[in-house]
Amino acid sequence: MGEPLRVGVVGVGTIAAAYLTTIGRLPNVRVTAVADLVPERAKAVARNGSDITARTPAALLASVDVDVVLNLTIPRSHAAVTLAALRAGKHVYSEKPLAIATRFGRRILERAATSGLRVGCAPDTVLGAGIQTARRVVDEGRIGTPVAAAAMMVCPGHEGWHPSPDFYYQPGGGPLFDMGPYYLSALVHLLGPIRRVFGAGSRPRAERVIGSGPRAGDRIAVDVDTHVTGVLEHESGALTTLLMSFDVWGAHLPAIEVYGTAGSLSVPDPNLFDGRVQLLEAGSQAWIDVPHSAGYEDGGRGYGLADMAWAITNGVPHRASAELAYHVLEVMESLLRSVRRGAAVPIASSCDRPDAVPIMASLPVAT
Repeated sequence: MGEPLRVGVVGVGTIAAAYLTTIGRLPNVRVTAVADLVPERAKAVARNGSDITARTPAALLASVDVDVVLNLTIPRSHAAVTLAALRAGKHVYSEKPLAIATRFGRRILERAATSGLRVGCAPDTVLGAGIQTARRVVDEGRIGTPVAAAAMMVCPGHEGWHPSPDFYYQPGGGPLFDMGPYYLSALVHLLGPIRRVFGAGSRPRAERVIGSGPRAGDRIAVDVDTHVTGVLEHESGALTTLLMSFDVWGAHLPAIEVYGTAGSLSVPDPNLFDGRVQLLEAGSQAWIDVPHSAGYEDGGRGYGLADMAWAITNGVPHRASAELAYHVLEVMESLLRSVRRGAAVPIASSCDRPDAVPIMASLPVAT
């Protein structure tokens, strides 16, 4: 096994704990430094890791013991931090979305290409056993030719549990930009890239009330649509109905279902690494469970980073790629443009379906 890639984490907010826990058990990545605009946060993480040091963001980017920057900042900072890391000669793996606008996403792709550096982007949940097993069912033709899909995420919003939920209701937030990357990335794995979208949206409430933490009771403005629905036309011809909402208290809806000429497929929540996969074959009245047969079985936040590290070492493409993330970003941006225009919007970008993940108990180590 080669030496693990050394990781510097920028942004140690709520999601960082999940990444740090996973990275701690993976063989080919190792956290060496952390930084945050609130220095006390970084110092607290460093105290819990004997080989981790707290630094300023600028010092971390300049560090010789950092090979790849893990960008866990809030969405509106993603592009700036990623571009700064690329200029510093570091590979980058970013939380989703890649950026809050395609004009920033294009700069990332261009900079990475000219510098010969890798950029990866969440979500990596789609590399888990749930989505990858579902993909294998599709690829093996067990539902025939896919003709349609439904992808739905509804909840009442995040202000009830998140102590600082402001960014969820600012540009780069909302249900589409927050949760859409999970569903759209899964749909690309299952059905391929998207060529056209038509969307509609609304924001029923102008304000939200924080429900927990030191700011409980504070009101925050809503500057984005909190209910977005649309139709996605895949390059394959399949049509997906999409629903993303922060305005629903409860529902009985599938996470993702795929409908083919020879059957239907129930796909688990793409925000999770595992989950139940079920198949209904044509002519049958009974759904059957499909045992996990692909994907990282013990996945956790950070597997996309480790997959990228393995790909760098072995000179192969990584799965949670910037190209996929950029395509997802353009789809989301175009859906919101369609909301404003009231007309279908074509998608200029495309991407390859990432390589499928064979069934694995853990991430492969570098060769």
